[in-house]
Amino acid sequence: MKTILVTATEESTGKTAVALALAKIAAERGLSVGYMKPKGTRLQSNVGKTLDEDPMLARELLDLDAEMHDLEPVVYSPTFIEQAIRGREDPDELREQVRESFDSLAEGKDLMVIEGGGKLTTGGIVGLTDADVADLLDAEVLLLSKYSQAGDVDDVLAAAEDVRAGDEDRLLGVLFNAVQEGNFDGLETEVVPFLEGRGIPVLGVVPREQELAGVTVDGLAEELSAEQLNSAPGDAFVERFLVGAMSGDSALRHLRRTKDAALITGGDRPDLQRVALEAPGVKCLILTGGYRPPGAVVGKAEEKGVPVLLVQSDTLTTVERAEDIVRSGRTRDAETVETMRNLLHDHADVEAIVGDAGPTGDEASADEDGDGTE
Repeated sequence: MKTILVTATEESTGKTAVALALAKIAAERGLSVGYMKPKGTRLQSNVGKTLDEDPMLARELLDLDAEMHDLEPVVYSPTFIEQAIRGREDPDELREQVRESFDSLAEGKDLMVIEGGGKLTTGGIVGLTDADVADLLDAEVLLLSKYSQAGDVDDVLAAAEDVRAGDEDRLLGVLFNAVQEGNFDGLETEVVPFLEGRGIPVLGVVPREQELAGVTVDGLAEELSAEQLNSAPGDAFVERFLVGAMSGDSALRHLRRTKDAALITGGDRPDLQRVALEAPGVKCLILTGGYRPPGAVVGKAEEKGVPVLLVQSDTLTTVERAEDIVRSGRTRDAETVETMRNLLHDHADVEAIVGDAGPTGDEASADEDGDGTE
């Protein structure tokens, strides 16, 4: 059996989509595939009530007959971390818990795909970083990284060194994900040869796909429980947020330099709302505090095709929630995984990643006897 752990140099690098897409690719090749996310990090509250959709989606897409407590044995909440610091969590017991869940999930499987938690170093407080988990479960590590400037290579080198620090070199390779078109040339002609010269295989450079990088205005409205005040279409993608706390003139200069953005401001700031409607990069207005804007603003937005969303929460709460939605990408679903599957087929060395996972048990014996099928 082969085990792959998908980790990343930073959070929100596409681990879930990549992990499940690889699992789907392997399953399409006739392999029996399992999945596990040892540390749950997408939480609903500090006390550890999890809303981690990743294991649930994996169970659905891969048709897994597995319990959630095995798929995600450790809920890595702020309260859990505080308890660990106070010595109330036993690292050895946690490791045994992860190991037992893995053994149960891996029984009869050709390939196990392990999704890391947050980033490579998450879990260090209890000796369960992704590198530690790889050692514990005898996994090869696929390291995901974004790339926007040459300095990002420092993070890749540090992460690769961390993965290789144990008794075995577990680094399967690096996969650059969500790379902007303008960064491709430098990455492929300079950075990839540099890393491979250091003995770090680069297994793919996956381009940024807007469908995976942002969230639609409609999706944002749903997640924020917002009321739309006009009928402008909500199919535009939002990738960043601007907070309206500046004067109209300075705001206009700033807004004109942005793109694929939503302006979050109080409903009682019609001056700023009018300015934002003159900036082509602003895809929607999110008005906070339950304050309805003047009818003239709503009418102008309708004319410009810019949705106006009204929320009851204050500006700070709305910004935090909206950024969390975009940071997590759009709601994870089968379509997201299918999009990533196609990207990996076109832009990654899938054979090097999953190609040497082979059949186990009776299937392997049948193939050795010449009775199996290819």
